[in-house]
Amino acid sequence: MATHVITGAGSGIGAAVARRLHTRGDDLVLHARDAGRAKELAARFPGARTLVGDLADPDRLSWAFSHQSLPGQVDSLLHIAGVVDLGPVGELTPKTWHHQLAVNLVAPAELTRHFLPQLRTSRGHVLFVNSGAGLAAHAGWSAYAASKHGLKALADSLRHEEHGNGIRVTSVYPGRTAGPMQAKVHQQEGKDYDPARWIDPESVATTIVTALDLPRDAEINDLTVRPGR
Repeated sequence: MATHVITGAGSGIGAAVARRLHTRGDDLVLHARDAGRAKELAARFPGARTLVGDLADPDRLSWAFSHQSLPGQVDSLLHIAGVVDLGPVGELTPKTWHHQLAVNLVAPAELTRHFLPQLRTSRGHVLFVNSGAGLAAHAGWSAYAASKHGLKALADSLRHEEHGNGIRVTSVYPGRTAGPMQAKVHQQEGKDYDPARWIDPESVATTIVTALDLPRDAEINDLTVRPGR
């Protein structure tokens, strides 16, 4: 039975992935930003363990984890949590930049560092849910796109560094996907939000589980998913 550490399991793509893996009987370790959120996730996914730490403050993740029991076995580490704040370069404050870079880039790097020993032992899998913004940046998306371009660099470097240890590394680049983040983006863009126009989180979950379940003789490095409508 595989053990998966998942960030972002509270909604959207992360929740869809957690449901898939939980339903088939895999062990889940669900990251939560605080104890209240951890309690909610534990109730939603009976039998799952939780791990508390604020991704917005990656400098303190090591301290937070030192007061908790980390899983001895990790077969996959799924970085799905993310934040977005739009705005032109001329108006974005350092606080906005720091927040997106911390959650979307620095925290995944720190989590990966913590779980590399277990992943090396299991010859496991690290999967990053990136974004179309990680491949091309557009007006108003500078800070978010910068964090996601950095996440691509993190994944690519990690893949080269850990290939000899048998760790597979995948980046998934979804287009606009229905969920709370997309609703926020539309609000910031001043547009009406119709979730039916965008990718269902379950469709992205299918691509993620496919990458995880791929036989050991192959590896999906980069996978782009776009709305079919």
